[in-house]
Amino acid sequence: MRKLILLVLVLYSTVTLAQESQYEEMKRTMNENSLPLVNMTVDITTVNSTDFTAGEIEIADYLRRTDPDTETVRYRCKYRIRGGMASRFDKKSFAVKLYDEYDEDLDANIFGIREENSWILDAMAVDRIRMRNRVCFDVWNEMSHTPYDTKHERRNGTKGVFVELFINGQYHGLYCMTDKIDRKLLGLKKVKADGDGKVMIRGLLYKGEQWNDFTDIWLRSYSEADTSKDTWNAWELQYPDEYPSTDTWQPIMDLIDFCSSSTSDEEFIQDYQNYFYVENLADYAVFTMALNVGDNAYKNTFLSTVDITKGHRYLLTPWDMDQSLGGLYNGDYNYTFASINQYNNIAPYNRLVVQDINGFKDLEADKWASYYTTLFSCENLCRRLDKYAGLFAVSGAWEREYEKWNGNPVPLKESVADELEYVKEWYRENYENLCAQFGIVITGIMNQEQRLSPSHGIYTIEGSRIKRKTLHKGVYIVDGKKVVIK
Repeated sequence: MRKLILLVLVLYSTVTLAQESQYEEMKRTMNENSLPLVNMTVDITTVNSTDFTAGEIEIADYLRRTDPDTETVRYRCKYRIRGGMASRFDKKSFAVKLYDEYDEDLDANIFGIREENSWILDAMAVDRIRMRNRVCFDVWNEMSHTPYDTKHERRNGTKGVFVELFINGQYHGLYCMTDKIDRKLLGLKKVKADGDGKVMIRGLLYKGEQWNDFTDIWLRSYSEADTSKDTWNAWELQYPDEYPSTDTWQPIMDLIDFCSSSTSDEEFIQDYQNYFYVENLADYAVFTMALNVGDNAYKNTFLSTVDITKGHRYLLTPWDMDQSLGGLYNGDYNYTFASINQYNNIAPYNRLVVQDINGFKDLEADKWASYYTTLFSCENLCRRLDKYAGLFAVSGAWEREYEKWNGNPVPLKESVADELEYVKEWYRENYENLCAQFGIVITGIMNQEQRLSPSHGIYTIEGSRIKRKTLHKGVYIVDGKKVVIK
């Protein structure tokens, strides 16, 4: 009898395990090396790019970053497919909105990132290393902060955690779960409505969406367009998107008018600091050069102003940086390198850089000089890449990603470390190229990189003194020592 009972128990366990979903199986075997697991429960055939579809989301995290009392949390939510071109891929990105039992927005501090109801599951489908966007934002978050206090430590970019996604229990791949660039993150003032229903527009958030007409996206001109929609010319109204009107679109018209040729150079010089945060402009340019972020000259860029009733200074925030670090938007390799003049046709850089207004070129050069041995150094960038590659490898996530998505839509390598060899070599060349353009040289005597500044005694080999910081290729005498710029 006892043998019969044992046999029944064994058979029951075998059947139970056979019925266990891939998600449940991996959750049961989680350990300190596991990436968090996310399971979407939804009728996936009804999820589309326009409407939100109701479902549930369960997050299992061995480190208990969402709730210290449990590894697993579950929320009611709604899903929508994100992205334009990316929505055509089999591996899709999703927008996630959490809500409570009363169908009201529910804020949750997922992974300790921040209290928020809107989240993103980024598929990274065309990125051969599945980390470009995250690495870029990590660098940007260290470099740039809002020039005013916010509830989120003046953060000017997203934070995210790599996860393994399942849809209805079935494995779906390596994703990055992130927060969004939105009103709350950037500390923009909410719309104010009085008792009569009259609305006062205050904080504004625009996002560059299209390359269709360069002059629309480069802040130099615009065409007459309907202001009653949440899109206008090449821009999308991110906040307050429920109130598209002349009141919400007029401010960006005013900005473009100011940046256009209708504004004289004298007027521009006198007033540009009332329209832009100059440090933010320099940060944005040098950052996108350092990582060669190539699809973000206002397209994939947010423009925000805290309260249009009190001023119209705009902050730049990047977005969607898959085209970076030697990669193109479609996943191909990009063997080109950045130029310090790459924004010369884009307002307001077309005046600030070209005319070197108030020493803006020196400001960019000083930014590079302050970061090239730290934040932008090859060693620092490689450490970031290797850290994430290590997570992918030790968790087994890359092996599963390779098996699931190799060749769809881009080829992957069995080891992400092999793909990173190309990225690291590309970055080193781009880095050296920018060092030369910004006047960073290698001394033949000490074999150390150093920044030339006016305090150095800089002479041509013939003995003529040079006052400028940026030098062309050649041989120079710096403080009595021979210096070669390659």
